[in-house]
This record gives sequence, C-alpha cells and structure tokens, in this order.
Amino acid sequence: MSTWLKKWEPENELFWKAEGGRHANRTLWVTTFSLIFSFATWFVMSAVVVRLPNIGFRFDTMQLFWLAAMPGLAGGTFRLIHTFLIPIYGTRHVITIATLIKIMPMIWLGFAVQNPETPYPHFLIIAALCGFGGGDFSSYMPSTSLHFPKRLQGYAMGIQAGIGNFGVSLTQFVTPWIIGFAAFGALVGSSQVFKKGEAVKEVWLQNAAFWYVPVLIGAAILCWIYLRSIRIDKPSVGGMIKNMTDNKHAWFCVITYVMTFGSFSGFSAAFPLMIKTIYGGFEGAPDPLKYAFYGPLVGSLIRALMGAPSDKMGGSVWLMVSGAGLVLGCLALIFGGFLAPTSLEQFPAFVWIMLWIFLMAGIGNAATFRQYPIVFAFSPRQGAQILGWTGAWAAYGPFVFSALIGAAITAYGNAEIFFWGALVFYSIATWINWNYYTRKGAERYDWGTKWGTWWDKAKENWGK
Repeated sequence: MSTWLKKWEPENELFWKAEGGRHANRTLWVTTFSLIFSFATWFVMSAVVVRLPNIGFRFDTMQLFWLAAMPGLAGGTFRLIHTFLIPIYGTRHVITIATLIKIMPMIWLGFAVQNPETPYPHFLIIAALCGFGGGDFSSYMPSTSLHFPKRLQGYAMGIQAGIGNFGVSLTQFVTPWIIGFAAFGALVGSSQVFKKGEAVKEVWLQNAAFWYVPVLIGAAILCWIYLRSIRIDKPSVGGMIKNMTDNKHAWFCVITYVMTFGSFSGFSAAFPLMIKTIYGGFEGAPDPLKYAFYGPLVGSLIRALMGAPSDKMGGSVWLMVSGAGLVLGCLALIFGGFLAPTSLEQFPAFVWIMLWIFLMAGIGNAATFRQYPIVFAFSPRQGAQILGWTGAWAAYGPFVFSALIGAAITAYGNAEIFFWGALVFYSIATWINWNYYTRKGAERYDWGTKWGTWWDKAKENWGK
C-alpha cells in the first residue's frame, strides 16, 4: 500500500476521467468525514461550558467565555503549523495522525467534568487541546486543493468545508441528548446532579466527550486505508513563510477570511453563552443548546451549497454579498436593542438576526475557496499554502470573538460595543474585496466563468 502517488495530473482531462476523478472524490469524502469530527471536537467545549454551572462548577461568566475561547487560540496556532505539513509529510500520514490525536482531550474532558473540584487551569489546558480539532483544517484544505483541478476547486472545497462545518452543529445538537442517559453504562463514570431553578435531574456530561473516541478511531482507520499523498516540490519552510508574509494579497485574503470563517467559527463558539448571558436572566429563559446549533447548521449548509455558484459567478461577487449582509446584521442587532433586551419577547428576533449573520458568513466562506486559488492561480502550490495560511488566522475567531464578547458583557453589561467594532471591520474587509478583486480593472479580477463572460459582453454591447 504505497503512500505516495506516482502520477498526479488533475488538469489533464484524460487522466482525470480515467483515474484522477475517482481517486480525488474518494479522498474528498473520506477526509470530509474525518473533518466533521475535527470541527465537533474543536467546539465541544462551547456545548459543555453552558452546563458546568448547573452541575456544581463555580466559574464566573468571564471564565466560561475563556473556556469557549481557548480552543480558538490553540486552533489558530496549530493551523499555522499545519500550513506546512502537507507538502512535507503528505495527506495520508498528516490526516490519519491528526484524527487520532484528538482522542486525548476527549478522554481528559470526559473525566474532568465528573468532579466539580477539577481546577480551572485543567479545563483551560483541555480547551487548548481541543484546538487540535481546529488546527488540522489547514491540512485538509491544501490537500483537497491539490487533488482537484482549478475548475472544480470551489465545488470540492465548498463541499468539504461546508459539510465539515456541520461538526459544529453536531456537537451542539447531540450534547443535550447524549448527556441525558448512561450511554456507556458505568464504564465511564456515574451521573451528575443537574440543577436549574427548582428543576433537578441526572445527567452524564462526560458522554459529550467520550462518544467521539470510537468514532475518531474508526475515522483514522479509514484515512490510513484509503488516503494517498501527492508529491510536490518541497520548498523550505522559510521560503514558504516569505511567500506569504511578503505578499499583500496573502494578507488581504487573511482579512476577508477572518470576516467570513472567523465570524462563523467565532459566533459558533460564543452563541450558546451569548444566549445564556443576554437572555438567561429572564423567567422562563431558553436552553441555549436548543437554539445555538441552528447558527452553525445554517452557515454550514449554505457553505456546502454555494461552491458551484461561486465557481460560475466568481468568489469576489459573493464575498461582496457576504460583507454587506454582515454589516446589515450588526446594524439590526445594535439598533433593534436585541443586545440589551428588556423582555424575553425580543429573543426570537435576536435568534433570527444571528441566523442571518451565520448565513452571510457561510456564503462568504464558500466564496473565498473559489477566490483564493484564482488570486494565486499562477502557482497552485502557493494557492494551497494560502488556504492554510488564511485558515490559520481565521481560526483565532473563536478566541477573539468569545473573549471580546465576554469582556464587553462583563464591562458594559451588553455586547453592543463588540458589534460596533465588528461592523467597522466588515466594512474595511468588504472594501478590500471590492477594490482588489471585484471592480473591473482590479489587480486580480475574479468574476467567474459564466458571470464574467456575461459581464464582458454586456459592457461591449453597451459601448456600441
């Protein structure tokens, strides 16, 4: 079972039809399955922290936000490392080991939640190790970009990233259900007493982490059996860093990807605690996990669906839609008073606006994976590296968003100042996209295969 493919020519139509397409699609679906559980383990802490105070842990609001934020800090750092791994070690080894290593924080978390006396620093370390699930994204995306021809990269990476993102919803959706019974019997510990107001019940919070262990083992076996690696020239790490840090377009892509995936991941981590802290003080307050999973679900679904439209119409066009939509979402939250509510009646509108923000972030996520390979079309290898590089910086989204939202609520009683800052950032990122990639005559113009042709003909006819 050779690890390295002897021949790989995805741009060769005959090769692609004969064997390339079959292998690439098999790789896509195996790695996507593994990626789902990377995202799930990355965000498991966001689903666990909202339950900790109810089973006896004495952590304050800011400490809970720090636990939700820490996987993002670690995930972004791990992504910077993963950016360089695929060219050196190849898909098979990197993805298989990355899948297995996530078992460690899941086991530790499962035991830690069973003892209310577990020190807070232990949870911070566990949260940081959950960042393994966010870090390896910067190996999945470059690997997929190398397996597919340019014309299909938007489709392939949209599918992988979109379906992979369902892992965020998965962990927030499954957690309330799986902690409600002894899924593993007495094998992994006894139940905890959950108290909310006068309601008292038994929960098995350790199940939220332990159920990933057998799944991760199975995913790793699949990866080792079915994945193969593509040989590419191996530049020096110093050269790779220079190619990215000395290129203004690399930094522009970082900014627009923080706007899109940074928002998706950041709000995914913070949304449950936002619901708990902003609307949790009202009588009959909602259970955060009954609503929070809808946000990442919407963002993931639209990301998976928008790959093909981004290929046809161009990533930059959809990125403009995304940026404008995010600005509108911030304005609606701020001026609608939903961040400093006076009654629980405002909660449904708050959720709908947040779902709009997730929708816009998801559209932008799909658009970037069409746009960035086009921006760096002169060098497929550099284009693959850029996907890892931008993903690394955007992975700090859960850390930045959770920490700043928590700090805003702690200092001012609401998160309005955070959303003012987000509005300004979104406006700057949208202007960068317009000026450098969308307007006619931009430095690296991308209007897609179909829309660009229509636009050029329309301009020509108008001139006549």
